[in-house]
Amino acid sequence: MKQRSKHFAVKTILISLFIQLITVAVSIGQTKTEQIDKLMNLYSEYGQFNGSILVADAGKIIYKKGFGMANMEWNIPNQPDTKHRLGSVTKQFTSMLILQLVEQGKLKLDAPIATYLPDYPKASGDKITIHHLLTHTSGIPNYTSFPNFVKDLSINPYSPEAFVKVFADLPLEFKPGEKFAYSNSGYFLLGYIIEKASGKTYEQCLQDNILTPLKMNNTGFDHHETILKNRASGYEKNGKNYSNASYLDLSIPYAAGSLYATVDDLYLWDQALYTEQLLSKKYRDLLFNSYIPAGPGHYGYGWFINKAFNGEKNESILVIEHGGGINGFNTLLSRIPSDKNLVVLLNNTGGTNLSEMNKAIRNILYNKPYSLPKKSLAAAFVDVILEKGIASGLAYFKENKNSNSYAINENEMNSAGYQLLQTGKVKEAIEVFKLNVEAFPQSGNTYDSLGEAYLKNGDKNLAILNYKKSVELDPNNENGKKVLEEISKS
Repeated sequence: MKQRSKHFAVKTILISLFIQLITVAVSIGQTKTEQIDKLMNLYSEYGQFNGSILVADAGKIIYKKGFGMANMEWNIPNQPDTKHRLGSVTKQFTSMLILQLVEQGKLKLDAPIATYLPDYPKASGDKITIHHLLTHTSGIPNYTSFPNFVKDLSINPYSPEAFVKVFADLPLEFKPGEKFAYSNSGYFLLGYIIEKASGKTYEQCLQDNILTPLKMNNTGFDHHETILKNRASGYEKNGKNYSNASYLDLSIPYAAGSLYATVDDLYLWDQALYTEQLLSKKYRDLLFNSYIPAGPGHYGYGWFINKAFNGEKNESILVIEHGGGINGFNTLLSRIPSDKNLVVLLNNTGGTNLSEMNKAIRNILYNKPYSLPKKSLAAAFVDVILEKGIASGLAYFKENKNSNSYAINENEMNSAGYQLLQTGKVKEAIEVFKLNVEAFPQSGNTYDSLGEAYLKNGDKNLAILNYKKSVELDPNNENGKKVLEEISKS
């Protein structure tokens, strides 16, 4: 027995060393640029990245490339000069405009928003400050989480004044300043306040105060009706297949998410943030303060402030970044100011794991071990379900869940479940969501999705059970709370 244990221990160590060698060996004899290229080519080959990328090391661009298609109908490839919608990466531009107005004496960060929006309901307008809006601590409900958002609100044009009325009269979800709860409503309001304080439209203010001074000629506020050269089309990935992203009127994301840009323009933006070209240091530094705990890190003004580990001593380095997601696109801009490192990832096939790619690229920049991507088990086994049925799909999942060739990703599993749910395959979706709960038992979102599927299947008891677990794990899950309240009334 002892001999067997010793043999087993040695075997385990050898396997572990082998895996480490596989991980580390990719860097031997290769430049950082070559390593990044190999990494991203694999992500592209596995259908996990379709877009444009730029990487800067010590302020110098070392990698810039396009992958996949900007337009699948016409086989037009993505290039570095392809224009992608940014989603919430827009928020950092909005926060810059706000601080420019603060520096000019036209706004005060601690002033109630009713000061600038006299028609806003005073019950909340006298309590919420611009600082609260910038840090997602206002308590204003997030309009993109409203049950009727996709079906009704997202497809119709609104003026800023008219759309503010959609959420202005709603009760606050918590006392302003009490906690962080991501709210697009807050940044929509900031855009409206910029218009009131500057006397210009948000779009014109952006152009005059940021884009023109920085010569960001390939960035702007997107409009569906405008003919825009080199604009990528947005797609959603469903297993191995793609579909055109659903329509979104861009007056709705507005100052929270309606910009487009190229990777080169975002490099110009990054470089300007090290200077006083747009804002004096006193006010520029306010962008990057850690104001409120937000997930694993903190939130500044339009930026997430996190720490990563660098070097053999695990010394922490400050990472300033923000992601974005909007119909058919997801994006990430990640900065390490201490070393002037930058990663820009712009993807036009809906949600993909850009954070995983960013982490691997960061490790390459700091000569640390990194893992090459694996194929998506979610994408593979949902195709088996569609072709051969749920029993075959579940067998395929069980057979491959511990394979070195496949990875189980929570978001991909969730998307696979919704792909089935939205095509009427409710029982199949339930099985996929159950597997996701099993794989990620501490994620409130997995239980929320399973609860939704049970509710759609008419099983209220199991729906309640899972929604309650979701809210328990994620107290900020306002949608789950609302659903539980609605079920209790029915």
